[in-house]
Amino acid sequence: MSTEPHAPSSLQRYSLNGETMGTRYSALFYAEPQVDEAAINKSLFAAVDNVDQQMSTWKPQSALNRLNAAPEQQWLPVSGELANVLRTALRVGCQSSGAFDIAVGDLVNAWGFGPGEQQPTPQQISTLRRQVRATATQALEIDPLRNLARKRSATTLDLSGIAKGFAVDEMARCLDGWGMTNYLVGIDGEMRARGVKPDGQPWVVAIERPRRGVREVMGVMEISDAAIATSGDYRHWIEIAGQQYSHTMDPTLGAPLSNPLAAVTVVASTCMLADAWATALMVLGEKAGPELAQERGMDALFVLHDGEQFREISIVAGRLQAQIEAR
Repeated sequence: MSTEPHAPSSLQRYSLNGETMGTRYSALFYAEPQVDEAAINKSLFAAVDNVDQQMSTWKPQSALNRLNAAPEQQWLPVSGELANVLRTALRVGCQSSGAFDIAVGDLVNAWGFGPGEQQPTPQQISTLRRQVRATATQALEIDPLRNLARKRSATTLDLSGIAKGFAVDEMARCLDGWGMTNYLVGIDGEMRARGVKPDGQPWVVAIERPRRGVREVMGVMEISDAAIATSGDYRHWIEIAGQQYSHTMDPTLGAPLSNPLAAVTVVASTCMLADAWATALMVLGEKAGPELAQERGMDALFVLHDGEQFREISIVAGRLQAQIEAR
């Protein structure tokens, strides 16, 4: 039985959802009775599908894959949405000293997390680790005034660490267009909230315990006029020769990341930023990640493996919290 407070009689609770990006999107909002649910859900699907059609590596004809296939030094027209995501990715890449790098598409594919889903051999793993790689900031150039992009050198871009967050922002923009002022939208664990619930309380978002094969809540966060995203090692992973590897790539290793972090959750102004920074801090690890979060005045929760349990490092507005507890 739901314990959520009842909305005032003048408002009705609406819950819409649908399939996208291999998962589901959801939208929860309160509005006057008799709004056109079907029309709103159609526009929500169009918003997320537009992002998927442009930025998916799984769709051969996506705009991203056309850019990946384009010759070097050739300017390619891109949409304003894609140009925005690419610029943001490059900016977060610079601000994180390369921890967030979208030029890892070849690694994602080689390690079996791309469309081919072919696992590498030990020899291929050794080769991948030794390869000298160009970062996205080195390999990609954006002309923001004309919405053009080109590759300076051979590279394969992957936007899986930022596109889903941007799609959530597009859902928020969609509901804004319908005049909604209080809502919670999301795709998986990437969420964005505007306003508050009818009782004046902020929206409550569950934080999942980062344990593989188990879906349970570890805690909750309250958000209002903010976005939240989580990066972790527990949802998508493979096992090779008895060793488990996360889907998140460490560009400096040429391999999936290897550090004690189980998950990082970030609260930011947009879901695109929260998504990208959760990945960046995850890659930076248990020391450099919290240090950078403090330097940048961020809100972030780091969950570390501690034997069979977990430890938390909480940073609020750039301030390290005293509470670090085992769970």
